[in-house]
Amino acid sequence: MVLAFNFENQRAIDLDSTQPDPCYNYTGLDNPWRSINNTIKSSYNCDQYVSWSGWYRLFINGLSAHIPDTCVAQYSCGTHITLWIRGGHPTVTDGVVTRDVCGYWSSYCCYFGSFPIKVKACPDNYYVYELVSPTFCHSAYCADTGSINTSSTTVTPVTISPDPCYNYTVLDNPWRSINNTHYSYMCDTAHIPDTCVAQYSCGTHITLWIRGGHPTVTDGVVTRDVCGHWSSYCCYYGSFPIKVKACPDNYYVYELVSPTVCHSAYCADTGSINTSSTTVTPVTISPGINITLEEGCTSQNCFQNLLEKIENITSQVLSVTTVTNILTVAFNASGKILESSSSSSSSVSPAELASYGNRILKTSEKLISTLVKPTDTSDSVSFALAVVEVEVFMVGPQVTLDKIPRLDTTNSSVDIDLIGISNNNNNRSAVAFMSYNTMENLLKPDFFNTSNDTIKTMMSTVISATLPKTTNTKLTKPVNFTFKHIREFDPSGSLSCVYWNISEWIVDGCSVLKTNSSYTVCSCVHLSTFALIMQTSRPSESDSLLEQLDLLNLVCVIVGLVFFSLALLTFALCQWSPGVNNVARINICISLLLAHLLFLLTQQYLSLIRPQQVLCAVISGVLHFLFLSGFVWMFIEAVLLFICVKNLSQISSKKREVLSSGFLCVIGYTVALVVVAVSVGLLPEGYGSEHCWIKKDKGFIWSFLGPVCVILALNMILFINIIINLNSTLKNLNAEVSQMKQTKVLAFKTLAQFVNLGCSWILGFFTSGRKELEILFLILNSQQGTFIFLVYCVLNDEVRQQYRKFFRCLYCVKQH
Repeated sequence: MVLAFNFENQRAIDLDSTQPDPCYNYTGLDNPWRSINNTIKSSYNCDQYVSWSGWYRLFINGLSAHIPDTCVAQYSCGTHITLWIRGGHPTVTDGVVTRDVCGYWSSYCCYFGSFPIKVKACPDNYYVYELVSPTFCHSAYCADTGSINTSSTTVTPVTISPDPCYNYTVLDNPWRSINNTHYSYMCDTAHIPDTCVAQYSCGTHITLWIRGGHPTVTDGVVTRDVCGHWSSYCCYYGSFPIKVKACPDNYYVYELVSPTVCHSAYCADTGSINTSSTTVTPVTISPGINITLEEGCTSQNCFQNLLEKIENITSQVLSVTTVTNILTVAFNASGKILESSSSSSSSVSPAELASYGNRILKTSEKLISTLVKPTDTSDSVSFALAVVEVEVFMVGPQVTLDKIPRLDTTNSSVDIDLIGISNNNNNRSAVAFMSYNTMENLLKPDFFNTSNDTIKTMMSTVISATLPKTTNTKLTKPVNFTFKHIREFDPSGSLSCVYWNISEWIVDGCSVLKTNSSYTVCSCVHLSTFALIMQTSRPSESDSLLEQLDLLNLVCVIVGLVFFSLALLTFALCQWSPGVNNVARINICISLLLAHLLFLLTQQYLSLIRPQQVLCAVISGVLHFLFLSGFVWMFIEAVLLFICVKNLSQISSKKREVLSSGFLCVIGYTVALVVVAVSVGLLPEGYGSEHCWIKKDKGFIWSFLGPVCVILALNMILFINIIINLNSTLKNLNAEVSQMKQTKVLAFKTLAQFVNLGCSWILGFFTSGRKELEILFLILNSQQGTFIFLVYCVLNDEVRQQYRKFFRCLYCVKQH
């Protein structure tokens, strides 16, 4: 089905803008598809989406046309429901008149009633219309170039024998009273007022009343049209006409017929009766709904008053803009209440939080229900605010879908058999799906009462699913909800699919179907407000040691950053012998300095960064690259050291010929970049864990551990060979050199090179549950910068001489 809006041929005619007469101040509407002879079903236009303004004159390919005043077959006029006017066209002397608009459907010419329009006959034998948006889709005003009826429909009295005033059936159903507002949704035939009755009254859904007023005794039997109130319009549905007669003893009898639509029923009233014709006044969406938050509103009473105003809204249909504005005000108010209570000495009690949550849920569901409108096929409404995302899907009798699409929000989705539900509701039903981003501040996970003493963590956004304006809400199949984890999943934790029950989260009727570290699928046999809660064991006394380790880690990393910086300054500012190649050492310092600095800042501001999922994933990708490039440079340094020890006399020429600085830089960064690029291509969602690092699920952590393990294995082999070759070389040194001093320096440099080449990272594979190894691992690997500075700067005679010279100059400058 294609919706088409063709206004390319629309002609604007403004002959004299100073004349208020619409006969000379109108807009030409030339849409050939509006012709009553157009029965092509390839597209269905909808005039409800047109912004009508002022008066219009109809044309068909340049020929003057008019809106038909007799019934037009459905699926004509390029639309689904054909609109025509009842009561005939006026004459020139009649001036401007109002005519009701009917929509043909389901073998009844006035099955749907639309808002009345104004009509005027003009002297040159044409008509102008003040058009308004119809009450439903897909409907459109028809156009015809044929003859016109210029007389109103006259009601001719009918005589029936025997006299129905003395030959009738009593219908005594108290539920038909217009004062009965209980939603029992009856559906049959019965008795009637002659003015509009509020929907959901008379024990039914669509209230039926007669238009045109009741007759007098002298009128005899007359025919009256039947209207059904729905969607804020008194005559939204038109039902088959019935015969009415006034009897001498001041009562009325009716020849009733089955209505055209369910759930509808004839109403009954004991009040006064109108014996004159009734004009149907359109009930539109009130533009005057303006609910705002009072200035400085932070008190609980203010919040309660605001919610009461919202709950007192009586409109059955509201625009999306109105609903979003009201929801924004309501959630802003609840946020201010929570902020005010947290900053003051008087905190909000759990019972009050639950009460506020219930009110917000009730208010939200009521407002969302006003977005539901009747449809013949299917329709949907969606919007997203900072605090809530909403998806509404509606189906009607002509829906061609076997199942409705999955309703998705950012962090959740729902699969529901709405088609099956509609089959139990005369083929009409709707589902509303809401995802609340901040509701856990009110409906806290601690409201999940369990027998064991555990920590409860909200793992998802709070969601609600309802069936607004649907009579039979019984599910035909269980509903499946998919929750995306908004916090990192603890494998030792226990997940529960829960729903909100007034003051607590409970699990009745819900179960976990599938789960992994990223999402969980829940199945429920009822609709309500749902969430996913994880239970974990409370921390033991040993957790205090973890806090101490965190503090030690912070101090060690900061110290390491300082020495990385000092080493870089030394490499950059000091003069080095021509045979010394510091390229690998400089790049080790750069890579690890940036990696440790970024990781430190990320952990310090994790609460701000974590909600920004894209930023968190980017940071984890950059960390992946920086740490990998650091390990690649450690491998290059190991190779250079091995060459140096193997052939000390040829190292300088060897490096110039084979291992130039440019070649080393290409290797050092390209290898890490390729690994990260391949990882992103294979599993982009693998980045961005709870701590903005690589996720552990699906084995993605091996995109880091794999290359690291290979490099560590190679570095260990090279390190052992370096020690063996170095030991052999030292045996040939001058015997006069102090063996004690040589042994001490050699032992320290050996330990330092073990750390500088990254070999100490091997301890990370053996630290599980052993605090001593964790502390050793933390200290050694955070101090790579310290060891590099000590070995290549402090213990280097040439560098020490330049340090002394620098400090002497600095001292002399101060003296002068």
